[in-house]
Amino acid sequence: MSQLLRIEEPYRPGRNSPSLRAFLELGFRPLYLAGASWAALAIFLWIFFPHWLVGSLQGVVWHGHEMFWGFIVTIAVGFLMTAGANWTGLNPMPRPWLAAACLLWLAARIFYLLPGQIAFAAAAIAETLFLGGAASAMAIAVLNSRNRRNYGVPLVMAGLAIANLLFTWAAWLADYAQIMRYFYVGLMFMAMLVLLVGRRVIPFFAMRAVPGLEIAKHTVSGQVQLGLSAGVIAGLFFDYIFFTAGLLMLIGAVSLWQVLTWKPWAVRSRPILWILYLGYGVTGLGLIAAAVKLLDPGLRAAWFVHTVAMGGFSVLIIGMITRTALGHLGRPLHLSSAMVAGYWLVLSASAFRLFALMPTSFSGWALYASALSWIGAFSLYVWEFSPMMIRPRVWAPGSAGSP
Repeated sequence: MSQLLRIEEPYRPGRNSPSLRAFLELGFRPLYLAGASWAALAIFLWIFFPHWLVGSLQGVVWHGHEMFWGFIVTIAVGFLMTAGANWTGLNPMPRPWLAAACLLWLAARIFYLLPGQIAFAAAAIAETLFLGGAASAMAIAVLNSRNRRNYGVPLVMAGLAIANLLFTWAAWLADYAQIMRYFYVGLMFMAMLVLLVGRRVIPFFAMRAVPGLEIAKHTVSGQVQLGLSAGVIAGLFFDYIFFTAGLLMLIGAVSLWQVLTWKPWAVRSRPILWILYLGYGVTGLGLIAAAVKLLDPGLRAAWFVHTVAMGGFSVLIIGMITRTALGHLGRPLHLSSAMVAGYWLVLSASAFRLFALMPTSFSGWALYASALSWIGAFSLYVWEFSPMMIRPRVWAPGSAGSP
């Protein structure tokens, strides 16, 4: 476990000046910044300038796709390309490949904004190459290093890529029912990844940070969660409603039980830890909400989608992209007041967004408050971390702040 996320870049003494070589050292540097920047910009466009969204992916389809695959999955790829280097001893994406992946990601974002079928096809191809390339790169690194513990990770990444391809194909055909099916499949693959990685790293981070804290790693229950998650994906494809809902209930309940056994009270004074606990726990609540939605089709899907994606995945993301970036960059694992504010802004954005779903006269104001909180949170992250991401690691391994 001590090897799980101790992803260290080579230390090079000398001036700590901006460097393209440093920026492309590992996947977290460009992809964390790309994902966070897009999180802010995409919501800015969606809420304040929706008339600019003239691409073939329009309305809520564009919004759902870009916030999930354009933001959440992008951050996951950046994390895994970095973690994979430590797990396997091989960098899955050396600099030229990482640069190419970033250009593909950027091309997809731009082409999805442009009108016409040619632009749509170009965006879909670029994104398929980005996601498929990342899954392939991870598979090669894992197989070449015989890292059996992580053989499943490239499969989950491939699942995200395939779900995206099916989603865009359904969008091409304007088949809304299939669009939503593949969106839910994508969410479930992401939930598998969150449960896998979160269960590993949250106890590890907590026990390193809190002297004397001993908490369970829940290896067996985690394996059960992953197996049940695979069953949910199969159930979504074959419309096994009650079967799928039951599995979702079990997965969510296990997640909540895991968080409670991790002694959340012990980390209450450490935002860099409790934000991860909270995101993991709300992911579990969101999966239970998804089960309720399956059993009651009259409920709005937006309830469980925003609970899982905003209150769960995105809260975990803001915690992970600060904690892991600080560690990888050799910085002290202490948050600035700006990033603590960023945490609260993401939580506020999630709460306001759920409130906006209620049929009240304040719904519109709540939506704007959610958007502004969200934009503020990820803008703060980009503003604070950009200067660090473009510079070499500042301290040698073993010095203060080294993960």
